[in-house]
Amino acid sequence: MDPLLLIDKYYPEDNELKHILLKHSRSVADKALAMARKHPELNLDLQFIEEAAMLHDIGIFQTDAEGICCFGKYPYICHGYLGAELVRKEGFPKHALVCERHTGAGLSLQNIIQQDLPVPHREMTPVSLEEQIICFADKFFSKSKLDHEKGVEKARKSVARYGEEGGKRFDYWCELFL
Repeated sequence: MDPLLLIDKYYPEDNELKHILLKHSRSVADKALAMARKHPELNLDLQFIEEAAMLHDIGIFQTDAEGICCFGKYPYICHGYLGAELVRKEGFPKHALVCERHTGAGLSLQNIIQQDLPVPHREMTPVSLEEQIICFADKFFSKSKLDHEKGVEKARKSVARYGEEGGKRFDYWCELFL
């Protein structure tokens, strides 16, 4: 599958939002691939990692995040499951899981309920190693500072705001992928 064809379908205009999406997704894909190549013993699917990393944020256009040119109707935290719905509808259920499960360090059903998050009530934590490495790589890049990679501590802080469960998952990924 060609992720750029899907991106072009949902982002037909060559505008700032599409630029932000492509630049951010490329950074995430490159970091995930570099970590995967560093760990051949994990036998990760590099083609899938590249495709899914390019698509992980495809749902952002449906959210309201003015700072990154998103003027949709949903809160930004919804972009994962909204993107998953699009990608699933296109016939790529495994790729859709990456979209759905990458927010924070993944969102557990318990966290969703405790924090009253405006997302479906179900487990949304990364399961496969490919889902995990893409989610982890994503924590090092923001869409507001496209040319900057965060350090480990800053990336961990951004995850811990969703609860210590995410911080523990992040620490595990540091051991596994770095």
